[in-house]
Amino acid sequence: MKTRSLVIAALMVALAVTLPLTCHLTKIGGPIILPMHIPIFLAGLLLEPGWAVAVAIVSPITSFLLTGMPPMSPPMLPLMVVELSTYALALSLLVRRTEHSIWITLPLSMLVGRVALGLAAAIIGPLFNFHVNPIIYVYGALIKGLPGIALQLVIIPAISRVPAIANKEYSSLDA
Repeated sequence: MKTRSLVIAALMVALAVTLPLTCHLTKIGGPIILPMHIPIFLAGLLLEPGWAVAVAIVSPITSFLLTGMPPMSPPMLPLMVVELSTYALALSLLVRRTEHSIWITLPLSMLVGRVALGLAAAIIGPLFNFHVNPIIYVYGALIKGLPGIALQLVIIPAISRVPAIANKEYSSLDA
């Protein structure tokens, strides 16, 4: 097990649990700011795909177990697990296997994650008696989450420009 990956994964899970708590305490809605998405995108940027997906699965489940959020009914928890896992996997793969900038890979992974959310709403939703039109559901989530998406488009590229990350110097920290 790589020490660096474990430490970053643990940090991202901790952030993914605490950032939404901060939003809820300040009465800023999670579906508007999308605070759990930021550490998941960071995991995709910093970690190999398997680690990034693990962070995306563990984070909402840990948050649910500790805080009851995201709720199980309506089935936000399983839908978020699918959505966040897709974001993490897509960004991690795109960053590692293409030469495209974060300005291409981040929006593309956001798009792929939204498609996965729609598919999850269509497939998983009915299992929880949650019947929605997946296109309208994703559209509503997209419109409601525009402030959070804008925040992600500022924060993630800015962090990607930190020299240790941009030059991938962190790979020498693996133990």
